[in-house]
Amino acid sequence: LKFVEESGGGLVQPGGSVTLSCAASGFTLDRYTTGWFRQVPGKEREGVACISDGDGSTYYADSVKGRFTISRDGAKNTVYLHIDNLEPEDTGTYYCAADRMSSVQPLCTTPSYLYDYWGQGTRVTVSS
Repeated sequence: LKFVEESGGGLVQPGGSVTLSCAASGFTLDRYTTGWFRQVPGKEREGVACISDGDGSTYYADSVKGRFTISRDGAKNTVYLHIDNLEPEDTGTYYCAADRMSSVQPLCTTPSYLYDYWGQGTRVTVSS
């Protein structure tokens, strides 16, 4: 069975930090362009941070630059999203997606439900 699974969400205070994990099972995540997407009720799913296969180049949405960091650990077959200085606007469900054919910027800027793998999401709530 091949899938990706997110974890690490929860209730976080404004100004705090959180690290989300996207763990792959049954395939090598390093060979896929991987991204994190955020969705809030009533809005489209938006790409916030993506990392390419190969050289690991990254792309960030303008709204999250400086606070979000995407990284990967090949040995753990996992991609991470670290978020600093959380704001209430960061509240949402965060999804991980991996796609073999996409380049890093298009993966984030034009998300598609046709990507090879989508996780079930992990919810982050930023509230005091």
